[in-house]
Amino acid sequence: MAKKTTEKATSQLISRPPVVVIMGHIDHGKSTLLDYIRKANIVAGEAGGITQHLGAYEVAHTATETKKQGTITFLDTPGHEAFCSIRERGARVADIAILVVSAEDGVKPQTLEALKCILVEKIPYIVAINKIDKPGANIEVTKASLAENEVYVEGFGGDIPVVPISALKGDGIPELLDMVMLVSDLQDMKADRNVLAEGAVIESYRDSKKGISATLLIKNGTLKSGMYVVAEDAISPVRILEDYQGKALKEASFSSPVKVIGFSKIPTVGALFTTCTSKREAEELAQAYRMKSGSTKTLPTRENVNDTTVMIPIIIKADVIGSLEGIKHELSKIKNDKVKLKIVSESIGDINENDIKSTQGDPSIIIVAFNSKPDAKTATLIERSTVQVQSFDIIYKLVEFLKEIVLSKVPKEYIDQASGTAKIMAIFSKNKDKQILGGKVQEGSLSVGSEVKILRRDAEIGRGKIKELQKQKVKTDEVAEGFEFGCMIESKTEIAQGDKIQGFITVEKK
Repeated sequence: MAKKTTEKATSQLISRPPVVVIMGHIDHGKSTLLDYIRKANIVAGEAGGITQHLGAYEVAHTATETKKQGTITFLDTPGHEAFCSIRERGARVADIAILVVSAEDGVKPQTLEALKCILVEKIPYIVAINKIDKPGANIEVTKASLAENEVYVEGFGGDIPVVPISALKGDGIPELLDMVMLVSDLQDMKADRNVLAEGAVIESYRDSKKGISATLLIKNGTLKSGMYVVAEDAISPVRILEDYQGKALKEASFSSPVKVIGFSKIPTVGALFTTCTSKREAEELAQAYRMKSGSTKTLPTRENVNDTTVMIPIIIKADVIGSLEGIKHELSKIKNDKVKLKIVSESIGDINENDIKSTQGDPSIIIVAFNSKPDAKTATLIERSTVQVQSFDIIYKLVEFLKEIVLSKVPKEYIDQASGTAKIMAIFSKNKDKQILGGKVQEGSLSVGSEVKILRRDAEIGRGKIKELQKQKVKTDEVAEGFEFGCMIESKTEIAQGDKIQGFITVEKK
């Protein structure tokens, strides 16, 4: 996207509201914080209390001391490891980050992952120490935990702003928003309202009734009804434009999250978008992108697998792109040398007839769906078929289901477990396959009926079975380590003096 560098464009630059991303470990209170800030309950709508999509919300705030009024756009990114790519997108389009850390738990693995995203994008951040209302809260210990991970907050060896808060009760929230506005002022962020809008795609999905929609975050310029949005080679006329609350808009400007409905294809999440005033110009930009990137995408090379590897074909259905990414991220962790998951199809939207029909050629295909349900006609088709369809509203339940499927398909392996070894000291007789021998148990024990390996210079030369055992010329069922014995062994391999016999049992390999 071309930058406006003329004097005219520069003179039109004005301060713009900051875009803030909230990041941190699962259960440290990110959604609760947003919920309190904007007084709208998104937490209850998230399965298991885990934010599973990237949402964007605008809030108004008046600074406590200066009384300056302003707007802040918040991106809500999931804190769980599965949503790493979504979290990275959040940092990429944000101006300021809030790193939420629990005053009970301190720094956790996803805290560090979130911090890494922030540092890579080189955006300023504020540490919010949450849950200060909890009995186990300790702000100073949490600061020490941060310092141990090279996060040096104000008053603790560094200059990173830190605000203790209770997202549940609201303590410290005004101070946190004041700090956001202060950091924003120091960054001196500018934008031009009079140019065509540009920004990033932060979510995309297929609405079964309205068509393909995308959530866009405008970083500069103004988007108006009648324009055209281009994200890579996806195009949409701006006929249906909505704010984050679903209210219809005629236009929207920088730092605003908006929904545009009517894309020609599902736009890539994280892709930059620009706008045009004519359909012809939009099509030319899309064609230029296709020419530059190639008309077809190169598929990832298939991992080399042995002929004995068991393949489990699956179809993944999800409600939005972000969910699909989270699922695939987690599935990549299921590693087994003997069994592989093979994604034969992945898409967003409701489970449909084509999904069911695509399994007819391979009855072993499993359809796993996240927040995706079949319509009535498809549900009837499922009932009449043998296809396995599993729906979930928590991604980790879906992953656990597939883990169990993988484990159930692992072929059983068996190994020989040694029970005892003896050295052959004498050969008494041989009659066909039966040999009478004398020896001494060197370790473990030998038992009547036991299978034995015949070893010569520690290399196996044959196998046999103990038919009889004697100790001091008296029949016995077992001879222990250190004792001499006589035995009858049934084997086609001729045993010589100095050979060893090793008793063993065959057990399933764990």
